[in-house]
Amino acid sequence: MQQGKIIEYIERGDFNIALCMQDEVTRLHLLTPTNREVNLPPKRALLVSKTALNTQAPRAQLLQNLKRKEEVRNRLKDTVDVKEIWELVRDEQESFDHEYLAQLCFGDGITDDHVSALVRALFEDKIHFKMKEDRFFPVSCERVDQILKQREEEALREKKLAEGTAWLKRVLDNHQGEAPLCKEEIVQSLVELALYDEEGPGAKFGKELLQRAGGYSIAEARQILVKLGIWGEDENLDILRFEIPTNFSEEAFLEAERIRGVVEFGPEERQDLRYLSPFTIDGPLTGDFDDALSIEMQDGEIHLGIHIADVATLVPARSRLDEDAFQRGSSIYLPCRQIPMFPPALSHDTLSLKEGCDRWAVSLLSRLDMQGNLIDFKFVPSLIRVKKRYTYEEVNEHHIHEERFQTMLRLSHSLRQRRVEAGALLLSLPELALTINEGGIISVEKIDQDSPSRMVVAECMILYNQLAGRFARDQRFPCLYRSQEGPTEIIPAEGLDYVYYVFKQRRKLTPLTISAEPKIHSGLGVDVYTQASSPIRRYFDLLVQRQLRSFIVSGTPCYGSEELEQKRIALETTLRDVEKMNRNRTRYWLYKYLLQHVGEKLPALVLSVIRNRSRLLLTDLLLVVEMKKENGQELAEGQKIQVKIRKSDPWEDVLKVEYAGNL
Repeated sequence: MQQGKIIEYIERGDFNIALCMQDEVTRLHLLTPTNREVNLPPKRALLVSKTALNTQAPRAQLLQNLKRKEEVRNRLKDTVDVKEIWELVRDEQESFDHEYLAQLCFGDGITDDHVSALVRALFEDKIHFKMKEDRFFPVSCERVDQILKQREEEALREKKLAEGTAWLKRVLDNHQGEAPLCKEEIVQSLVELALYDEEGPGAKFGKELLQRAGGYSIAEARQILVKLGIWGEDENLDILRFEIPTNFSEEAFLEAERIRGVVEFGPEERQDLRYLSPFTIDGPLTGDFDDALSIEMQDGEIHLGIHIADVATLVPARSRLDEDAFQRGSSIYLPCRQIPMFPPALSHDTLSLKEGCDRWAVSLLSRLDMQGNLIDFKFVPSLIRVKKRYTYEEVNEHHIHEERFQTMLRLSHSLRQRRVEAGALLLSLPELALTINEGGIISVEKIDQDSPSRMVVAECMILYNQLAGRFARDQRFPCLYRSQEGPTEIIPAEGLDYVYYVFKQRRKLTPLTISAEPKIHSGLGVDVYTQASSPIRRYFDLLVQRQLRSFIVSGTPCYGSEELEQKRIALETTLRDVEKMNRNRTRYWLYKYLLQHVGEKLPALVLSVIRNRSRLLLTDLLLVVEMKKENGQELAEGQKIQVKIRKSDPWEDVLKVEYAGNL
């Protein structure tokens, strides 16, 4: 029977003392020092005193005795040196009971108070002994060191949390003050939280910091980083998420300078084509000129030259510059920012087909009849000099009626028509040009991709890539081909709005594939296709150019099939990230543009209707958005309507529109 005895037990991680007022076999009815009565299963009693108190004594006296007992036991507990006891028994490879350890600590003549003090000390220590049932087991030296180190780390972490919380509160209140010594760690944890949610290695620490400072969303981590000047207001987070290189190594810069310093564009082992009059057609801001065109009429034939910058010769395979370009995968063109694949000293100068400069190229020299039928072609390493640089707009507005451009335009129509007859689908849409002025005002312009000058360039590049693919296939050297199976369905265009038709037909297209096997490209209407026309801007094109040029010069390709396949696999992953970043960044700036136009109405085209929502195209921006069905409006696919911009949040990637009437 336990009645009258002092019971000690663990409750919610705390050591508790109580007097057993009644033993009911299956439960003990206890009185605590705070005059609270509780029931406890007997098996939960950790310590039971040998002596007993008179439970019939006045309640006040019992409570006083309990409190005195607790004070005595806590005072004795403070005299216990747990580490010293552990050092005495740690090598004995056995377990010990309470009384034995209490005797080691206090000597003979121990009381219930001494045993309780010993157990309390061990319980608080939680380092040197572990308890199982009624026995204590000394912890190994290795484990003790590990626990102590962990406690030090936890204490340091708590200190950082306290200092970081105070600092972040000041930052949120726009009063930064002096930053703590652990500022760099705090910033890095917030960066990981903002970039990767809770998946980053330091994100948990960042989230706890933010919550203690009174923040409730990941967006606030980003806001803090902007306030601290770590990020800009329009920071491109995808560049950080995908770890896209934005700078070049010192080795790459030195290699670029070395190339610039030693290259002399001579005609040795090249066909000197400086007697031609090639020209470039590009956008007004272009600085890296991949391609140039030339055209001559001889004996009733069209001699078309398509000249592509010879990057393969100037940037050796497996060099540091080449490895840097491989890591990038392509040049990146974003609103407000360009990230070239090569250092600008090369991409905008030595490699670029600049007006009035001798440059090396890999030229396609083709002969066609007046109907655009191919008579003959060959690829040659060449030396060219661009005679004139044009912009698309200059050609369209001032030069399109000149004889050579008229010839090229007729030829381009013939080439395009031949592709259409072979199954090509013409599904081009305008290109969006976003500009942001110094005042932060965003302008959006749609650029027609079917203008005469753009069509000329597009058809010439398709011809170059088609014939490069055909040459690789026929000569049977390893190459990377682009192919596309036919669409799952051909949508009749008659009677449909053109933009609606394009989006509807695009959903029926099969995926593009890149492989070592030459197949048809149904979307372009060609029997075989690769890409080698933009080696300054796309690494895939550089790979193909290396294969093509090496085979032309030596009869042996630069890469074997296995190495080419390894590069293909790695590049596809890189380019998927780049493509995703481009989409996200364009959408970001469009959402920011719409933020400046909240409440205004915009034309829209209904692409599809699914249950209680519609998928719309904002036709001025070529931006797809979803709209919830409200007020019972019934919409149909292909319908032209107006919508009002209700909310636009570029950071949170949220755009809400509402129906505003038919057009």
